Amino acid sequence: MGHMEDMKEKLYSDIKEIYGKSKIFMFWVLLSCMIGMIVGIVGGMFHLALEYVTDFRIKNPDILWALPLAGLGIIFFYKFMGMEKDRGTNFILTAVRERKEVTGKIAPLIFISTCLTHLCGGSAGREGAALQLGAGIASWIGKFVHLNEKDERIIIMCGMSAGFSALFGTTATSVVFAMEVVMVGVMYYAAIVPCTISAILGAEISARMGNHKTVFHLSNIPETVSVDMVLKVALLAIFCAFLGMFFCGIMETVSVLYKKYFPKPYIRIFFGGCLIVLCTYIFGCRDYNGAGMDIIHLAIAGEAKPEAFLLKMLLTALTLGAGYKGGEIVPAFFIGATFGCTFGGVFQIPSSFAAGIGMGSLFCAVTNCPLASIILYVELFGVEGLGYYILACSISYMLSGYHSLYQEQRILYSKYKIEFTDKEIGRRKGI
Repeated sequence: MGHMEDMKEKLYSDIKEIYGKSKIFMFWVLLSCMIGMIVGIVGGMFHLALEYVTDFRIKNPDILWALPLAGLGIIFFYKFMGMEKDRGTNFILTAVRERKEVTGKIAPLIFISTCLTHLCGGSAGREGAALQLGAGIASWIGKFVHLNEKDERIIIMCGMSAGFSALFGTTATSVVFAMEVVMVGVMYYAAIVPCTISAILGAEISARMGNHKTVFHLSNIPETVSVDMVLKVALLAIFCAFLGMFFCGIMETVSVLYKKYFPKPYIRIFFGGCLIVLCTYIFGCRDYNGAGMDIIHLAIAGEAKPEAFLLKMLLTALTLGAGYKGGEIVPAFFIGATFGCTFGGVFQIPSSFAAGIGMGSLFCAVTNCPLASIILYVELFGVEGLGYYILACSISYMLSGYHSLYQEQRILYSKYKIEFTDKEIGRRKGI
């Protein structure tokens, strides 16, 4: 009898546990569907708005002169909404890691300010805005349904995944990136189901609004693995690792110099806007204004100016350091692709293939997200050449050191030994 009672009690306990887990599962399925749909719609609108303002800028190039005034408008909007000390994507990372509150006000602010930056020719990406947009909307939903602090961290990652996926259509990359970027070395697996559902819905809804998945078609990918090509790809990855460190360094340095010589935000962003206008006319072209997706496609096709990666790096640092809004990842794609294309021409690697390797390697170097980078390669370029992609990401991750475009990112484990290190990028640099 005692044995039967024990079995009944165990069975009852198992049923109760399954029931409890099923309730949690269904709760997150419903909530992540809601986030995916809402962020997908807003993200789709954001994508269309960026395409519209980019097309308008190309047709009306003189609007570049309005960039300093647009900057003043951005500072005014943030100050009016009480968000003048906003730290952008960095704060989103901190919010996930340390349970800090994300206000829903960030969503409309980053939407408007990024569109203004792109409209008037600032050199910035869009993924940073997508992460903030998704996080802001998700946080608002979390407050509406009265989530506790731990669950609010998960819902913010759902929003990040949905926002990234809505803009690029790279569902798997969006999920892994949201879980990997916050604290390198620790993956928040509790968020994997909600993030996946949100990302799939975000991408699907955005696609139905006319925003197609970002893909690139590499040509002349080596059909077999050869020692010669392995060495050349490894060398390209080494250069990308150091280029990534340099990019992070120049972004930080320009920001510090701006704040040192122009401590008042209005003056800083107005001066920065004037500087960008001046540089654009000195460069003699508009290739480095906006996100530069057209130049990335040219680099993937095997066409890139040798100086393109350096000029894009400079203009991006001048734009974001001054206080304009956007993201750093698309500029990183631009820099990596153009550098890779140029490198391929010098070291006899097929230029298109080299551009793809450079693009993914630099992304890995500046974000410290090797898993997301490998998945990104596959989603953007396909599985052909996967061995080379993994090699490039591994090398660029290891050799890029403890540098990042995100000052609030933390790296928990050493890149060189199996040991706990807990490096916080900003704290390590004394920022």
